[in-house]
Amino acid sequence: MPTITGHNFIASGRSAAGETLLHSLDASTGEALPYSFHQASEAEVDAAARAAEAAYPAYRQLSPEQRAQFLDAIAEEIDALGDDFVAIVCRETALPPARIQGERARTSGQLRLFARVLRRGDFLGARIDRAQPERQPLPRADLRQCKIGVGPVAVFGASNFPLAFSTAGGDTAAALAAGCPVVFKAHSGHMATAELVALAIIRAAERTGMPAGVFNMVYGGGVGEWLVKHPAIQAVGFTGSLKGGRALCDMAAARPQPIPVFAEMSSINPVFLLPAALKARGEQIARELSASVVLGCGQFCTNPGLIIGLSSPAFGAFTREFAARMADQPAQTMLNAGTLSSYANGVSALHGHPGVRHLAGQPQQGRQAWPQLFQADVSLLLGGDPLLQEEVFGPCTVLVEVADLHELQRAVQALHGQLSASLIAEAEDLAQCATLLPLLEHKAGRLLLNGYPTGVEVCDAMVHGGPYPATSDARGSSVGSLAIERFLRPLCYQNYPDALLPKALQNANPLGLERLVDGQQTRAPLL
Repeated sequence: MPTITGHNFIASGRSAAGETLLHSLDASTGEALPYSFHQASEAEVDAAARAAEAAYPAYRQLSPEQRAQFLDAIAEEIDALGDDFVAIVCRETALPPARIQGERARTSGQLRLFARVLRRGDFLGARIDRAQPERQPLPRADLRQCKIGVGPVAVFGASNFPLAFSTAGGDTAAALAAGCPVVFKAHSGHMATAELVALAIIRAAERTGMPAGVFNMVYGGGVGEWLVKHPAIQAVGFTGSLKGGRALCDMAAARPQPIPVFAEMSSINPVFLLPAALKARGEQIARELSASVVLGCGQFCTNPGLIIGLSSPAFGAFTREFAARMADQPAQTMLNAGTLSSYANGVSALHGHPGVRHLAGQPQQGRQAWPQLFQADVSLLLGGDPLLQEEVFGPCTVLVEVADLHELQRAVQALHGQLSASLIAEAEDLAQCATLLPLLEHKAGRLLLNGYPTGVEVCDAMVHGGPYPATSDARGSSVGSLAIERFLRPLCYQNYPDALLPKALQNANPLGLERLVDGQQTRAPLL
């Protein structure tokens, strides 16, 4: 395994000019691991951003195939990381080896997905409207459009996915696929993991002849503001808290040149339990839903944090069964002390609210988090109480009972934007509750039927986004091939000679793309 130096990655070199030293910690014990990291100075952040800016012209003009080869090489390097790498990730995060191995496969898989997107070419969005010199009353110029990368992208690593949403995770993969060099801000919870993955990216860049500065990485808790405000940075990718995401959005909007921030921030992912489903399989639903709530110690952005059901004997029986199953769930170690503290604060707020009743869960002990179940009066949701809208990041959920379908509709309307919303229903439920679907379409980025939101497939059709505050921009996704769209912009060429056009727009169609030509989809070359 390569030596972990704790130096920042800038262009093709390493830098340790900052005087502040940071330490990686064992998530289970809190003890310091034998690795120190140099917090980046403002000058180093500037150098990293400038390196990305210098790499951008050459990198964005590489062919899609060349960028695809780079992404494939990163995937190969990550897959080749050995058991010693997995052991370090486990120590920094308290996540089990099987979870890390699975997440590594997801990380390399999404890199390969973007490589396929590049080779497919549809991300370029090629459109051609040929000249009409004889058109009356005015002739039309030759107009051709395709998409290019926006420029250097700042990416902030997420705590809960040390591989798939971190150094070489979805935001980094999407930005690199789009032709955008990256400056990555390593998460303080897994800095050794970040360094080993960054080294894999650099090896892949060297293998495939990428320009120096295509990937850069800095350490430190106080460097994000310098990065977001740097004039070279043209977009930001972030996964984390609502408070953190809003801060970055405000910084980016206040720049002399405002830039977009694609932040995934907060979601309670409501699950709606309909009567016939509870009557037919209430015990099964209680078993499956409790497993979803506690999966990975509840440290998923898609964790079901609010469960709403219609008042009925079946819902009462489900509540008793669900409470019993939640009470039987063991405590788990959370990612880090900060996550545990945040979870304890969220649980304490629920305990302290007069409209909320505790149903299951043991008091907090030591460094582990106990699953918790609460029940809240629907009036809190309908009355706009912010407590039920706030994500408690961890193995905690809240039950709400509504009187009838009308009150259920009102509850849906009262919800803020979500990453997901789930209906647990039988056919007769769907017939009675058809009016719910249009309401849910307005509230969430992914709608599930008879499924649970934990578990996000990486594919072309996936949407991992949603209306605010789930994300800062509901038009995109941070998972799946749609994620590349966040870091692209359209560019139109008017009356350009064929030799100067990008290959996506040349008459011969050398990339073999399906293009929109004079309003018709075709792969044929232009005569």
